[in-house]
Amino acid sequence: PQAFYPVEHPVDVAFGDILAARCVFTGEGRTEATHIGGTSSDEMCNLYIMYYMEAKHAVSFMTCTQNVAPDMFRTIPEEANIPIPVKSDMVMIHGHHKETENKEKSALIQQPKQGEEEAFEQDFHVEEALEWPGVYLLPGQVSGVALDSKNNLVIFHRGDHVWDGNSFDSKFVYQQRGLGPIEEDTILVIDPNKAEILQSSGKNLFYLPHGLSIDTDGNYWVTDVALHQVFKLEPRSKEGPLLVLGRSMQPGSDQNHFCQPTDVAVEPSTGAVFVSDGYCNSRIVQFSPSGKFITQWGEESSGSSPKPGQFSVPHSLALVPHLNQLCVADRENGRIQCFKTDTKEFVREIKHASFGRNVFAISYIPGFLFAVNGKPYFGDQEPVQGFVMNFSSGEIIDVFKPVRKHFDMPHDIVASEDGTVYIGDAHTNTVWKFTLTESRLEVEHRSVKKAGIEVPEIKEAEAVVEPKVKNKPTSSELQKMQEKKKLIKDPGSGVPVVLITTLLVIPVVVLLAIAMFIR
Repeated sequence: PQAFYPVEHPVDVAFGDILAARCVFTGEGRTEATHIGGTSSDEMCNLYIMYYMEAKHAVSFMTCTQNVAPDMFRTIPEEANIPIPVKSDMVMIHGHHKETENKEKSALIQQPKQGEEEAFEQDFHVEEALEWPGVYLLPGQVSGVALDSKNNLVIFHRGDHVWDGNSFDSKFVYQQRGLGPIEEDTILVIDPNKAEILQSSGKNLFYLPHGLSIDTDGNYWVTDVALHQVFKLEPRSKEGPLLVLGRSMQPGSDQNHFCQPTDVAVEPSTGAVFVSDGYCNSRIVQFSPSGKFITQWGEESSGSSPKPGQFSVPHSLALVPHLNQLCVADRENGRIQCFKTDTKEFVREIKHASFGRNVFAISYIPGFLFAVNGKPYFGDQEPVQGFVMNFSSGEIIDVFKPVRKHFDMPHDIVASEDGTVYIGDAHTNTVWKFTLTESRLEVEHRSVKKAGIEVPEIKEAEAVVEPKVKNKPTSSELQKMQEKKKLIKDPGSGVPVVLITTLLVIPVVVLLAIAMFIR
């Protein structure tokens, strides 16, 4: 294993202090000789000590430390021989994942009856679609993912721009305006099967893309945290945005300003626009379809036990239309809050220990809520992963991770009604596709039969496909056909076996003779 072990508490290093580290090699548990080397079957040891100092005392980063005083290691206390406990979220193991065949599946997700619910949830599982090539697209930082009316995947990415510690000042004003807008297309429409780029747009419009959603008319709603604005775009139009909310490069908290808005949700029946605002505001803002301010709610969290309606970075939105609810990924509070879209009344909180400290993004399909959390803090045990929850109960019924690559900052998630899930990562610049496993499809097959629709059974066995013929052969003709097939299959029926064996043996004997002669 390779691992970094963070210091649990800050350590002040003064002049004259010695920082020492060592490796102890042991053959315990090994059944064969172990050699030093650079492969996964060898053993090696590289020691790193990571620290920082005030700039005025800093030395060149090229300075190399040497083990010049071996005597100092004789005074290392005995407890230094006790290995540091390995933390699973900080370890990288050499090796290879065995990729198994995972065929693409498509099925209608149906709400189970009460008696079937437990078995239904046990069989619900999604896994990475290993044959999907989209994982190798490698756009810029992927900040948003959505699905259009044709179930094509739409990606919102940052091109060659990166959000880092130099992007904003203490008042959230963007500091890299001189770079200009992103010069490449930031919105990509991707074929859900072949991962080919079907269409692209969004060139020279954005500085730091963030949220993406698509309304029932197919319009794109996007946010830009550098511009502090929300845009409504027509996918195929060469003209400018259909609607712009907020003031360019001006952070604020009134009716006409945003401060790093994160996501948009548009109610299908009324066209009401909800904006989560955002990194430096803690509110949800509602607008009319034409962009007129309607209302807002929410306030900044206070203390370690945030109350309903308090937010610490409302990061992602998901509408539940038939219940008139809007759910919010309250990122830094590690929870999901749901509200009535008409009264703004708090309905419920969904929070699990396995979320860890962050919930980055959520997506809803009838009956199910999908979510993805954030990378664990030092000392935390909860891994970064995706979640599937029963929306009624809020209980987790499945968790999932990718096989190819790994989650680093999974930033957005979107699910379709056939159970396909896409997750975009802002650090690995990757999009993964996940699909329902075979067991889930079998449950759907059974539920369709219970509904009174006959579906032919599918068995995992060898199958003989008989072509349809106008005149089906009689039994005597079938017998002749079978005898003919037997003759084709048995080439040895007319040739002596001894002759074939002799012909095969002769070259082998000649090769052996040549080899002996050379030796």
